[in-house]
Amino acid sequence: MNQNPRFIDLFSGIGGFHLALHALGGECVFACEIDKYARQTYEKNFSSITPSLFENDLFAADIANVDLRGIPDYEILCAGFPCQPFSQAGYKRGFHEEKDNRGNMFFEILKFVDQHQPNVLFLENVRHLKNHDDGRTFKTIETEIRKRGYSFNAKIVKASDFNLPQHRPRVFMVCFHKRVQNKKDFIFPEPVPLDYFMSDVFGEPCNKSVGYTLRVGGKSSGLNDRRNWDTYMVNGRIRKITSVEGKMMNGFPEDFNFPVSETQAMKQLGNSVAVNAIKATAKQIFATLKEG
Repeated sequence: MNQNPRFIDLFSGIGGFHLALHALGGECVFACEIDKYARQTYEKNFSSITPSLFENDLFAADIANVDLRGIPDYEILCAGFPCQPFSQAGYKRGFHEEKDNRGNMFFEILKFVDQHQPNVLFLENVRHLKNHDDGRTFKTIETEIRKRGYSFNAKIVKASDFNLPQHRPRVFMVCFHKRVQNKKDFIFPEPVPLDYFMSDVFGEPCNKSVGYTLRVGGKSSGLNDRRNWDTYMVNGRIRKITSVEGKMMNGFPEDFNFPVSETQAMKQLGNSVAVNAIKATAKQIFATLKEG
């Protein structure tokens, strides 16, 4: 394996995968994100970290228009592919929804797999994907990946499993090509004790130790509303989280910058991955590749 494994960052959002794998020594050689505001945030934060993406036109917009032959060699394909059609917010529509093709973006990932046959696929989505359409959607994903010569390992991982004060359960899928899979199955990392709480995030006593899962947004609800996801009682006062707290809950560094409106920043955080959980899993992936 390359000493510094190369990866691509599909449906990259604001770069949670990029942050996590870069911190472990990985090199991002291609990224793709269609949302213009997320692109602004991505470029703002990664133009100095990985300038080659922006200098060599390797930060694409529409995945359907990517020339697959022009992508540099890489070992790991990362993708937090669009989840709305599988989530409660998206009414759990799934594949082949006529008015919403986001569910079909999984098949765009398969085009990269067919063209490049990377060593590893590291995919992330909402937990409801596992049970969508009585499990048939998830089975389709597994079948399509396995028939291309990959193992298929899946687990529901929470942000709070990796010392972030937010539930945020997501299904992680880690798939090794048979040519690099070692004799032992890939094992997801064990959760670590949680010692970072919402009181640490706010810097004052908070009524909840672990926060609600960050959402894309919408109308804020009251403190006692069963749909509440962004309002807390902090030191006796009602507080609504901002992007400052949101990026801490998702594991983004303090100097991560949002060159967009607060509304867009919160939307981007709601769509993002939990960086700590991605990093812990990626570390296990790197170790498995070295053993193979």
